[in-house]
This record gives sequence, C-alpha cells and structure tokens, in this order.
Amino acid sequence: MPTHDDATLMMELLQWHTASGGMEASRFMMSPDFDAAAADSHDRHVFVMLMMGETIGTFVKQGLLDAGLVYDLWAVGLVWDRVGPAALRAREKYGVPALWENFEALARNDVG
Repeated sequence: MPTHDDATLMMELLQWHTASGGMEASRFMMSPDFDAAAADSHDRHVFVMLMMGETIGTFVKQGLLDAGLVYDLWAVGLVWDRVGPAALRAREKYGVPALWENFEALARNDVG
C-alpha cells in the first residue's frame, strides 16, 4: 500500500522530470513521427525518458517507492515500448548488459 512518503517522492520525481524537459520529451516520444526503431539513446528526449524510467525502476527495486503508485501514475510499458529499443541498442553498443535494466524490469513488472 503506498504511503504519503511514496506520493511525495513520486511528485518530486515528476517535478525533476518536468524540469529536465520531460514534458517535451513525452510529447516528442508520443508524436506520430517518432520512430522507436530508429530512436537513439543519445537523443535528448529519449535520454530524458530513459533516465526517468531507470530512476523510478531503481527506487521501486530498492523498496523506496511503491510500484502500484508508479503504475497508476506513469505509463511505464508504453514509455518502454517507445524508448526501450534505443536502450537495448545502447546496451549492445557499449557492452553493458545492466544499462537501463531497472527501467526494463519495471516495464515487465519484474522488479524487486
């Protein structure tokens, strides 16, 4: 069951996300012109979404944030579907299997 602390942390994360350009990144990612198959993790908008997902996934994995609250407030699977291909390509390119793993696990509902 989420607590007041969970809600406070989630709001702080959403404020950080907005301050980092998250609203623009979200609109870009949801544009009909966005091509998930061609997206690159170095693109500012894609990177902002990846950082948000990884941060939230890490907090959920470590027991600092309630997963149910996250799933109610954020379209985790949808966001991963859009930017996940770029994350997987970056993982392969840099040879770092753990890159963006907490975001991916969150999207699969496989954290913790």
